[in-house]
Amino acid sequence: MDNEVNPFENSELTTLLVVSDMSKSKAFYLDVLGAELFREYGGDSAVIKLLSHWILLVTAGGPTEDKPQTSFAPPANPNSVSHSYTIRVKDCNKSYKILKERGAVFITPPYNRGAETRCFFRDPDGHLFEISEYRS
Repeated sequence: MDNEVNPFENSELTTLLVVSDMSKSKAFYLDVLGAELFREYGGDSAVIKLLSHWILLVTAGGPTEDKPQTSFAPPANPNSVSHSYTIRVKDCNKSYKILKERGAVFITPPYNRGAETRCFFRDPDGHLFEISEYRS
């Protein structure tokens, strides 16, 4: 893309996740998933880096001047998903075992779907994660 018309020159993408308990969520992302804490702001937000991806954890909040009709809230129903993360892994069973030992709660054990083995888990607020091993 030509830099003259690229609105995202030298930019990075961050996903914002609304959490209900910052301490609990930070512990999950840092201790269970192995994310790196980059910065914290006043106890109600934290920037972490997970696998080259920036995630901003924030607590719930109401509208502001720059988003006057928008409120931030954690997922109301973890079984109704509007987004999720997929992490490609070398060995789904091995990754499952490690994450489970660290405290991740999986929906099911790894499921073999032919060329792919995958399983799903949630963060403390219900944000969905998948670990997936693909075999050609």
